[in-house]
Amino acid sequence: MNTSLIKNKKIAIIGGGPVGLTTARILQINGADVTVYERDLNAQARTSGGTLDIHSDSGQKAIQKADLMDDFYRYARPTGEKMADMHGNITSEEMPTEENAYSRPEIDRNDLRKIMLENLKQNTVVWDSQLTTIEKVEDQYYLEFKNGTKVTVDFVIVANGGRSNARKFVTDKEPQLSGTYIIQGEIENPDRDYPEYKLKYGDGNVMAMGEQKMFYSHTLRDGSVHFGVSFKADENWVLNNGIDFEDNALVISFLNEKFKNWNEDYKKFFAVSTDFTGLPLRLFSLEEPWKKHSNITLVGDAAHVMPPFAGEGVNMGLMDAYQLTENLTNGEFKTLQDAIDDYEQKMFGYALEAQRTTYQMEELLHSDVTTEKILNSRGGV
Repeated sequence: MNTSLIKNKKIAIIGGGPVGLTTARILQINGADVTVYERDLNAQARTSGGTLDIHSDSGQKAIQKADLMDDFYRYARPTGEKMADMHGNITSEEMPTEENAYSRPEIDRNDLRKIMLENLKQNTVVWDSQLTTIEKVEDQYYLEFKNGTKVTVDFVIVANGGRSNARKFVTDKEPQLSGTYIIQGEIENPDRDYPEYKLKYGDGNVMAMGEQKMFYSHTLRDGSVHFGVSFKADENWVLNNGIDFEDNALVISFLNEKFKNWNEDYKKFFAVSTDFTGLPLRLFSLEEPWKKHSNITLVGDAAHVMPPFAGEGVNMGLMDAYQLTENLTNGEFKTLQDAIDDYEQKMFGYALEAQRTTYQMEELLHSDVTTEKILNSRGGV
């Protein structure tokens, strides 16, 4: 193992999501001086959203490189998936087999974060650190944060999401709206608030399509259910939708109208949800090359944010963590910039392919095609 490229280098990772933390863990066990700057107030800040399916041929490679597979298996769950139609009929079901149980297991976002945090050195993550300034000073970067922290580092890994404010040193391009809007909700105690749910849909994932709209639900490890609906929405709708997500009654009314022709099963999700969020989905396309840059690179959503419809986003981000750290530690590159350039070339290949697949799935899932065509395009449920 050759660590000369990172030896005596002060490395900053901007963003403490799964990709940033995994990158930090791999670099740290290879002897790097690495600090993660995360805008969340502390480690107890809850990450919202559904479960993540981590693929054995991509995302799991990074977790293995981080030497954390045993921890991963403690929290990851082989999960079945049911397909339904808008009338509430189950149209297909697939359960994991012994052979493929851990090829795409689900793990809660908070559990994945917990694994990484527990295996980093103390004080690796500096919380409440929202980046406000990034400036290049000769061969280093000067960083300033809202909490007053000021540091100068040799290498910056930008992992702070699709709306990153540090991307400007790599590209002038910005993410664009994909044309789809998603509204998410959560049922904290479905056994109490929606007892019919598990009797019909079980403990796995559910997906339904109809009228160019989609519904999905994930059951988390604690038994709570995260769900979402998505539909096509242009930029004008996004700018003028007027939904106040602090007003549950208003959101429920909107969803009931939007899904008025759907079965009452789905409307029950809306009625008992304890929390709603809404967001327009974005795509940061890799169809155009980045500008010349040095000692800085992008990983995860900062590099290639994409809608979630093919399940590739976090897996591509973890592949970034794997490939970048491999280049930095395998002894095959003479300089840090050589390692960065090769990583970016490889990343453009696998992540652009994932973006194109995601776009195709986004269009299919919000069209009038049959469930069978969806399944065939995914290679099964």
